[in-house]
Amino acid sequence: MANSPVDEQRINAIRFLAVDAVQKANSGHPGLPLGAAAMGYALWSRHLRFNAKDPHWFNRDRFLLSAGHGSMLLYALLYLTGFGVTLDDLKSFRQLGSKTPGHPEAGHTPGVEATTGPLGQGVANAVGMAIAEAHLGAVYNTSDEKIVDHYTYALVGDGDLMEGISQEALSLAGHLQLGRLIVLYDDNRVSLAGPTDVTFTDDAIARFDASGWHTQLIDAAHANDVDAIDQAITVAKNVTDRPSFIAVRTHIGYGSPLQDSFKSHGEPLGPENVKKTKEFLGWPLEPDFYVPDDVLAFYRSLSDKGAQAQAQWQQTFDQWKVQNADLASQLERALRGELPSSLPWPTFTAENGNVATRDAGGAVMNAIAAALPELVGGSADLDPSTKTYLKGQGDFEPGNYAGRNIHYGVREHAMAAATNGIALHGGLMPFCATFFNFVDYLKPALRLCALTELHAIYVFTHDSVFLGEDGPTHEPIEQLAMLRAMPSIRVVRPADALETEAAWKLAIDPKSGCPWALVLTRQKVPFLGQRNADVARGAYVIADAQGTPDLILIATGSEVSLAIDAKKILDGKGVATRVVSLPCWELFAEQPVSYRDEVLPPSVTARMSIEAAATFGWTQWVGDRGFAFGIDHFGRSAPAAAIAKAFGFTADNIAQVALDKFALATR
Repeated sequence: MANSPVDEQRINAIRFLAVDAVQKANSGHPGLPLGAAAMGYALWSRHLRFNAKDPHWFNRDRFLLSAGHGSMLLYALLYLTGFGVTLDDLKSFRQLGSKTPGHPEAGHTPGVEATTGPLGQGVANAVGMAIAEAHLGAVYNTSDEKIVDHYTYALVGDGDLMEGISQEALSLAGHLQLGRLIVLYDDNRVSLAGPTDVTFTDDAIARFDASGWHTQLIDAAHANDVDAIDQAITVAKNVTDRPSFIAVRTHIGYGSPLQDSFKSHGEPLGPENVKKTKEFLGWPLEPDFYVPDDVLAFYRSLSDKGAQAQAQWQQTFDQWKVQNADLASQLERALRGELPSSLPWPTFTAENGNVATRDAGGAVMNAIAAALPELVGGSADLDPSTKTYLKGQGDFEPGNYAGRNIHYGVREHAMAAATNGIALHGGLMPFCATFFNFVDYLKPALRLCALTELHAIYVFTHDSVFLGEDGPTHEPIEQLAMLRAMPSIRVVRPADALETEAAWKLAIDPKSGCPWALVLTRQKVPFLGQRNADVARGAYVIADAQGTPDLILIATGSEVSLAIDAKKILDGKGVATRVVSLPCWELFAEQPVSYRDEVLPPSVTARMSIEAAATFGWTQWVGDRGFAFGIDHFGRSAPAAAIAKAFGFTADNIAQVALDKFALATR
């Protein structure tokens, strides 16, 4: 059935705001907005529950544009519906300082739920948001009042489904039966470089069917049929035991001379083609960025309906709050980004502290878990090894969405992106865990977590070659340097149980405004004594020289105890040695120069770092005259003790290397 003229005009307003913005910027992707505008219109006008005047309303529906290159589709909708995105913002698309960057950025543009663009990330974020909705609903809803019952929608393209993360994400979502997750597929069969059948001939419907989704197909004849799209979304919303997938056989660059061509994907149409497209679709040629008054009034009225929905929800919430005071206090505290007034932290001593830092981390998590109900997460099928299982807190699974342990399976990439989605949703404090070497599998999602400055906790165990027999395939070498090079993330490699606890105290702070990577050992490390383990300042003197030091040994993680043992040897030879534990480079770099100079006096140029990893970057701390002792090659398969001896990580060798490198006088 053909759309009414009124619907066509409203859809064309989306299309030509996008086309004009891309043309003015002389940069961007007009093809997706032209082809998917009817989909966006049907969803936003007939289903999506939002209030543009309060973009953070907790029970709003979430919409993620996973195909983030089509950002002007989203920006046009945000302008039309009144989300604080102005016409001038559209005119400054992709320009320095504008609210309309090339790809959507959460926290930068009102109404943008997730930072997308790297393909596949948005659909996996949506899975995380749906997990968050299901968990919060199970914890806080009652038989009388439902205060968490929104939908999560994602718009994906061919590229999203080609990226491997999408298979991980759809498999996980199907297994978890996330019935309030609905994915719309812009099935235009064209990618940036040409038709998709050059590389991509999957049957997407069959793929989602096989993973336990409810699926529907809207053929090319109805791709712009608002009623058909509306009906499909309605059907999907009524399927509660499975996530839903709606494939819409759209036309990229719809209505333009470049329709169905890859040439409309990633570059402006050009002035002449813009003119021809407007003529074909019956849109005024002038002025650019034209929106009829009645069309704008209609879109703005959608937010008014959303405000009414929010007001009704608020009444429900207020009634629920009266009947559930403790739960309400808990939820509101979490939403404010506040921790409980006190938490039952464990105590580590010489008697119980000689443990692997992964074990210390597990002890900390389990000590505080009951008192910190927003802490949720899981590992990539590695709970027994990462020690991150929250005992007694149940498993998140169909029939028990109140469980707090999420079993992600061997899906590191989707795990990390879903963790980001949980953090973006709000109300929860997500963590995820895997072996440190497998950060390679999730790094793109971790990068977006850092870019968006999300509060999420990444636990990486088996942190060095000292995991031993599993060999070089599992032994991280370059990962520390890679993570330290990433902006807006704090990487902590604690030396013992006490530093691990201090790291967790920092990591759970909701106001930290960044992701945390806790890098923990597989092997036992000695307890280094009761002290002020000043992880919050990034580095501190853990063992000092008598008087001015001749040499400073700087170490992280399991190598701190090695540095202390080497100090004993050097002290015995008359070399006054200071040992500095440097668990977090980023925090130390943030300290005043006076403190950094106190820990690492500029006058002491004989500095040696000790870390069982790549030495890249250590010049920052050892200086031009210092020496970085590490491992700039891959590891070996052998017991940890044998590896330590072979690679020179013994106290005797460290002491000798220091003496040789700095020609230190001994007595």
